[in-house]
Amino acid sequence: MIRLKRAYDEPSKQDGLRILVERLWPRGVSKEKAAVDLWLKDLSPSTELRKWYGHDPEKWDEFRKRYWLELGEKGDLLTLLKHRTTEGNVTFVFAASDEERNSAVALKEYLEEKL
Repeated sequence: MIRLKRAYDEPSKQDGLRILVERLWPRGVSKEKAAVDLWLKDLSPSTELRKWYGHDPEKWDEFRKRYWLELGEKGDLLTLLKHRTTEGNVTFVFAASDEERNSAVALKEYLEEKL
């Protein structure tokens, strides 16, 4: 099971493996406070896509579609990630303030639907 949690929220034992799924390190969060076990920035949206989206809710559906196309090119990394999610609790850590429309949500949906 994949859980989602903001980097600014307190880590907990229930989080299991904490994977940061952002291209950039969250502002103002120390490595100790983030308690990240793995940083998979290569699975985050490209810089171009991230800038284009700009967390505009009106662009969410198109962002998700474009991001999924990018993810389609990450075969081995996605397989590794999917395998890790079967080993126990996994929490995708993200920085976005919108908890319903962000790249961690799109990545989780992709893994659940495609793999």
